[in-house]
Amino acid sequence: MARKQQPPKTRPGIPPSLPDTAKKTRIFIWVLLTVLIGLGLIWYSVFTLGKPAPTADRPAAEAQLVREDSHRTTSPVTEKAQLVEFLDFECEACRTAQPIIEELEKEYGDRVTFIHRYFPLPAHRNSAAAALAVEAAAQQGKYQQMYTKMFETEPQWGNKQESQALVFRTFAQELGLDLAAYDDTVTDDRTKERVKEDIADGTALGVTGTPTFFLNGTKIPLETKEQLRQLLAEAVK
Repeated sequence: MARKQQPPKTRPGIPPSLPDTAKKTRIFIWVLLTVLIGLGLIWYSVFTLGKPAPTADRPAAEAQLVREDSHRTTSPVTEKAQLVEFLDFECEACRTAQPIIEELEKEYGDRVTFIHRYFPLPAHRNSAAAALAVEAAAQQGKYQQMYTKMFETEPQWGNKQESQALVFRTFAQELGLDLAAYDDTVTDDRTKERVKEDIADGTALGVTGTPTFFLNGTKIPLETKEQLRQLLAEAVK
């Protein structure tokens, strides 16, 4: 009669088998490769965004100051004026102007439509990546939150030569965005074209720096908060 095979004896305190470290290592490598590929796609997306757009030489007659998909930060029931801002998230002057604009939004938001348009400047290494990140957040209903986050943190990530795309991705995570959808949007050609559309319109309309403001279609200087408040007050009479 055949003897039953006994299970291998194990010493007390010693697990019957060691963890499959090779399997864990393979999983870690695949996760790392996935992240690196994703970051590579984001970097490529930003790099191609910096190239001249086919619409960059758009005639002024074809340019639109406001488009249907332009980001409106106020929605007055009865609009008496529009204030359009072309901005760059790596621009210190834009960051300085932001609290002024937010204050005026509270004061005039029931009569004036405040509108933002992207205009990342070539001299700012990460401004294009920031615009893509904000637009990706906007696609998930978090434009205002990401816009604010960019300006709040600009002193930490601005004026750097290395890519800050990973930093912007952490912002998306902090805001609770779907990161897979965020990554797809950042690398989508349609997102790049969305930003390029703003650049092309701005260039055709004579925008050369940021922030640049248009009040009811007329480019205006921004010298002081009181000067802009006075212009808005006159526009809504």
